[in-house]
Amino acid sequence: MGRLDEIDLTLRLDKEAYEQRLRDAQERFLELRLDLGGQTNGGQIGPGLLVVVEGLDAGGKGGAIRRTVERLDPRHYSVYSYSKPDARAKRHHFLWRFWTKIPGQGGMCIFDRSWYGRLLVERVEGFATQEQWRRAYDEIVQFERSLVMEGVIVVKFWLQVSQEEQLGRFEARQHDPLKRWKLNEEDWRNREKWPQYSEAIEDMFAKTDHDLAPWDLISGEQKKWARVQFLETLNERVIDGVERWKG
Repeated sequence: MGRLDEIDLTLRLDKEAYEQRLRDAQERFLELRLDLGGQTNGGQIGPGLLVVVEGLDAGGKGGAIRRTVERLDPRHYSVYSYSKPDARAKRHHFLWRFWTKIPGQGGMCIFDRSWYGRLLVERVEGFATQEQWRRAYDEIVQFERSLVMEGVIVVKFWLQVSQEEQLGRFEARQHDPLKRWKLNEEDWRNREKWPQYSEAIEDMFAKTDHDLAPWDLISGEQKKWARVQFLETLNERVIDGVERWKG
């Protein structure tokens, strides 16, 4: 059994519990973010915060990100979305296009997809050679460890949904003129390679989960549950990261 099989996709929240827990988690995250940025403690900044959000297509990444930053001042964070590398990026080391966006101490960034594309879409679709993606496991772990040791809290999320739920969300997007832009032919093609992607995902968890930046796996089957679990887990990781930074 792999780690994907261990995710309980049946977890649910009712509306009342969702609203209360979301409100509490957002309030706590606002406090933590202001403290990291030096806004509430006399200007003494804390470590940087990098939130890496990965998951299946239509897994709820965008909704989780929106609820995470909903209470924040837009000057206090940045969100970057990444897809497969373009021709210019391919001329550089695969980490090059991410490096300059890494937050410094007191800063915060969210990556909607990240360098893990090297181990997923680039591996499965053949955009990277076998030598390149096999080498990337250690390169990524060492990169993340260096970030943490230099004062960045790295939090990594994977949002998972079932094939049936993903199909339902695809079809809903296809029939909604305001959401149709979020769906493309690549999304449909990726569904046909579910086993290959599942294998790549399990390899990614096994080889890039480490003590300074472990993976947190979230069920995205119900959006209410996913958003609350995402924020509550993020708060815990930030608190732990601050303690490590101080220690």
